[in-house]
Amino acid sequence: MGTEAHAFLRDLARGLKPRSDDLAEVVLQHLRSELPEVWQHEDIAALAPVALSEHLDTVLDFIERGRELSEVTTPPAAIDFACRLAEHGVQISELLRVYRLVHAGLFHLFHEETGRLTKDPVLLNAVTITLSALGFEYVDRTAQQAVAAYQSARDRWLQRRLITINEAGTRIGTTLDTTRTAQELADVGTDHLADFVTVDLLDAVFCEEVTHPAEGPPLLRRIAQSVSDSSIGGTDPAVAPGLRHSYPEESEPAVVLATGQPLRLGITAADAPTWLTGPAEAGCGSDTGGTHSMLLVPLWARGNPLGLAQFSRGRTAESFDDDDLLLAQEISSRAAVNIDNARRYTQERRTALTLQRSLLPQHVPEESAVETASRYLPSGTRAGVGGDWYDVIPLSGARVALVVGDVVGRGLQASATMGRLRTAVRTLADIDLTPDELLTHLDDVVIRLQRAEQRGMDEISATCLYAVYDPVSRVCSLASAGHVLPAVVTSGDAATSRAVAFPEVPIGPPLGLGGLPFETAQFELDQDSLLVLYTDGLIESRARDVDSAIAILSDVLAHAPESLEETCDGLLDALLPGRPADDVALLVARTRALDADHVATLDLPSDPVVVSEARAFASDLLAAWGLEEMTFTTELVVSELVTNAIRYGKSPIQLRMILESTVTCEVSDASGTAPHLRRARTFDEGGRGLLLVAQLTERWGTRHNREGKVIWAEQVIPSALAEQSHYTFDGV
Repeated sequence: MGTEAHAFLRDLARGLKPRSDDLAEVVLQHLRSELPEVWQHEDIAALAPVALSEHLDTVLDFIERGRELSEVTTPPAAIDFACRLAEHGVQISELLRVYRLVHAGLFHLFHEETGRLTKDPVLLNAVTITLSALGFEYVDRTAQQAVAAYQSARDRWLQRRLITINEAGTRIGTTLDTTRTAQELADVGTDHLADFVTVDLLDAVFCEEVTHPAEGPPLLRRIAQSVSDSSIGGTDPAVAPGLRHSYPEESEPAVVLATGQPLRLGITAADAPTWLTGPAEAGCGSDTGGTHSMLLVPLWARGNPLGLAQFSRGRTAESFDDDDLLLAQEISSRAAVNIDNARRYTQERRTALTLQRSLLPQHVPEESAVETASRYLPSGTRAGVGGDWYDVIPLSGARVALVVGDVVGRGLQASATMGRLRTAVRTLADIDLTPDELLTHLDDVVIRLQRAEQRGMDEISATCLYAVYDPVSRVCSLASAGHVLPAVVTSGDAATSRAVAFPEVPIGPPLGLGGLPFETAQFELDQDSLLVLYTDGLIESRARDVDSAIAILSDVLAHAPESLEETCDGLLDALLPGRPADDVALLVARTRALDADHVATLDLPSDPVVVSEARAFASDLLAAWGLEEMTFTTELVVSELVTNAIRYGKSPIQLRMILESTVTCEVSDASGTAPHLRRARTFDEGGRGLLLVAQLTERWGTRHNREGKVIWAEQVIPSALAEQSHYTFDGV
């Protein structure tokens, strides 16, 4: 009976071959009704009839010829069908279900045809059993090959997707620039996913201040877009780059922005949404540009909306599927985090830079002792703004302090620490400490900051160079706390080369270590010499060593122009042609010398009778300077200061008067005790002298030196007297 059944089946297969197309159509209709979701993909729907027809031909040939199962291979179209399912992300269970339905459909057709050709129950039963066995063997064989093809295609698809995601991770976020990062997202999208990509960010993202949400649809700004190479010239953006726009509240983009849920859209020319063509006032096109499929993906980071990315297909015939949506979400979410990082970095950098610049001198005061020019350049790297600073501080006795420093670290913390240290330096300079003593006290300040904030020396540390120039003696005193030494340029004609030297000064430890001494060095400077102070960012670079940078710096200074501003620009152009890797503070000072006619000294014995002699000396000097109207006040100041020195100080005592923009009276003695301002009681005989001095002068104070102390008082010269006086400060 088995032989008869096989013979019957061969005849049956031979008879069904002419009707194979009709049979395939019957099975295909059954598949469409059972698996409508698979037929949503146009390429799969187009390939399915071919694959089913090839399957039916293979089955009929297998039965008719009685071929061995090992000779049977899955038809090429069926293999392609399995691969397409894998590429569209259709589950493998759906592929196996297709095979089961096809097998069941063909078995049903064959059984019906068998019943029509024979009524012999024995033969009918034998044919049914044989057909079932052959059918299961065929399905197992071909399904196994189809599953293998599906797995290979799925692996390739996943690998391509992984490569795309990895490439997105490499290409997106290369800089901390918001616009650049958005453009990188658009470029990756057109390279791997879409014909046209746009990126809109909420306008509030660019605002530094936190604002309350405005009523109505949110305002967006188009900051990036990209067109694939195959679509160039075929896409007209609805919103031009850089323009602000908004979407209607109930539109799909507005819903995606509000909910944070992505959306896949199919678009036809007949039902194109108005938001796609865009409002006329936004500079929009008039049609969809051929777009037939879109992905709307929200850009969210850290729970906050940032904007919207739109992926469009027009030239590409295939529409987006769910896997494309997942891929777009993946790369967009990565881009959103990078955009948020860039936004936060930009805001923090802008804040730190604003704080840094506000803490630096806004207008360097004009000093009679020096002429200055300065520059500050923030770092051009991702590290952020540092803590470099400079300062010019007027001191008593026509002297001036020049300061440059560098706080370790970056960002707001470094800027805040810099502001504290600059304030501390100014406070310490106000009490006229020597450079080494000032740095010692500043070192204590840094150590207290470390303890107060419970941070180590690696986190709060700084270098500082403090120099004091005296135009009377032309002596420069300086000390360094781990800071690079200044350059000294001798005076000379700008047309000729001048000598550049770096003074041999002991460099102390950076601030914050504690317990180690600092040392003050002194050297004399000619008039019109240049003293160039800078931070290490000026000379340190990955492109060259420090010695080469010092050589370039020396060459520029040797041929420096007369203008200090041009000198600063020349140094920066030569040493920093690009964006600096570190912050740079630069301070260039040209020294001046006080003319001998502007300084007068008088040695006094420790005898009260010389007070009248000191008053007469001051009176005659003011007359010679053309400042007779200041005589009364000056005589009173001199009388009080000299009397204090004789009564409470030690010999030798000296009176010195200095004329610059102010008239300064100085009385020095060998005692280390300093007078203090106090309020005298009603019946006290003394205690009012310094009070009078403080009330009659602009400022007064005490400075200590190795020989003792100096008490000084300054008076501002009235503008009318300054115009009448024939004395001017040398070099002004």
